[in-house]
Amino acid sequence: MNMEHYKTLEIVQKSPNSPVFHLLLNNPSLRNALSLDFFSEFPKALNSLDQNPNVGVIILSGHGDHFCSGIDLKFLNSNTNFQSNDHGRTRERLRREIKGLQAAITALERCRKPVIAGIHGGCIGGGIDLVTACDIRYCTEDAFFSVKEVDLAITADLGTLQRLPSIVGYGNAMELALTGRRFSGPEAKVLGLVSRVFSSKDALEQGVITVAEGIAMKSPLAVIGTKEVLLRSRDMSVDQGLDYVATWNSAMLPSDDLTEVVSAQIQKRKPTFAKL
Repeated sequence: MNMEHYKTLEIVQKSPNSPVFHLLLNNPSLRNALSLDFFSEFPKALNSLDQNPNVGVIILSGHGDHFCSGIDLKFLNSNTNFQSNDHGRTRERLRREIKGLQAAITALERCRKPVIAGIHGGCIGGGIDLVTACDIRYCTEDAFFSVKEVDLAITADLGTLQRLPSIVGYGNAMELALTGRRFSGPEAKVLGLVSRVFSSKDALEQGVITVAEGIAMKSPLAVIGTKEVLLRSRDMSVDQGLDYVATWNSAMLPSDDLTEVVSAQIQKRKPTFAKL
């Protein structure tokens, strides 16, 4: 089932009544390079999925042979060529545009529903920005990765340098970002960038769907709470994180979901939850 129409994306519900929705990068002729249209459409697509009560989990993947080859160089060049006689205004405009691009990637974290990245082929530059903002990452054995910006004479500015260290460790992130070297799916697993490596694209798709369906069967309040608390706790001390989750659960814990879980266990059946 196809959903809203976008120039650079496709939203698909592959199984009727499934709570798992697929968000696909849809620019295969350019290896899913990220264009100006992408940065305007991506947060809108995520918001529509977030607000849709039928959506439990989102799978982010790419059409064609590669997940994402990074930012479209034509767009990058045009975005930095704006000139004005006032250097201050030129640079303020560029900063504002960079912040807008950052917000499009951060929309992955703003989305309440979990987002799982299914990565095949190349995941380069802006592709790393995307997947590091996802909640779970899986890839194929032949996938390859590169924090490529240093080779384009720019400093990565859409989230990789902020998110990658907490995923793979500071030292590993520094080495990958300074060298821009290519690394494989199996090495990505060793580094902790991905949680599991699959033998093929088909195996990846089926494996990710299985995980997504399992998550979607759980209490939606518990799922969105887990995502929110983990993201907030990443930037907090342990004491601050404990205080935050105490406040969160004081609001969310007395729910019908908790009552349903207890009843289901007593009755030895699977719990069912209202949509969010």
